[in-house]
Amino acid sequence: MINYIWFFMIGSGLFLSLINKEGEKITKAIMDSTSSTVTLIISLVGVMCLWCGVMKIAEESGLTNKISKILRPILKLLFKEKDNEKVMGPVVMNLTANILGLGNAATPFGLKAMEELDVVNEKKGVASNDMALFLVLNANCIQLFPTTILSIRSIEGSINHGVVMIGILFTTFLTSIISVIICKILQKFF
Repeated sequence: MINYIWFFMIGSGLFLSLINKEGEKITKAIMDSTSSTVTLIISLVGVMCLWCGVMKIAEESGLTNKISKILRPILKLLFKEKDNEKVMGPVVMNLTANILGLGNAATPFGLKAMEELDVVNEKKGVASNDMALFLVLNANCIQLFPTTILSIRSIEGSINHGVVMIGILFTTFLTSIISVIICKILQKFF
């Protein structure tokens, strides 16, 4: 459905620009935006490689294991499948990777966690409460190291790109708590 919406928006914009004889402006805007997008992506690749290296050091030093040990007792309070290591292992690793700002590394763990949650799901084809809760936690994860935001701010020339870290930590902590509370309340009704 979203493809149709995007097609409609882009198509109607192009159509209206041609009617108003502003095709040259549209062509220039497309060329400028694609050029700046490629430049941004190339810049982000370098910074993301740096952060992935830092996170690999954190993994090798045992930091990720320490965070994982902190998360396990909290998650055991939230999930019905708390004693199923096959389910909780990928859940913990996904959330740990997200907390450390490794969104790309978290994806395989998130997919594995959903697969394992689906295996124990009693109603196939319908998301279980644990699946919904995991999705909420994954989407609203606390960010200790918001690497993508810091990278973009750095690339765009921010003088103090780390100034947002306290705000991001507070906001993500608050949204995570509120999201879990709302999810638990809704689980009682649905």
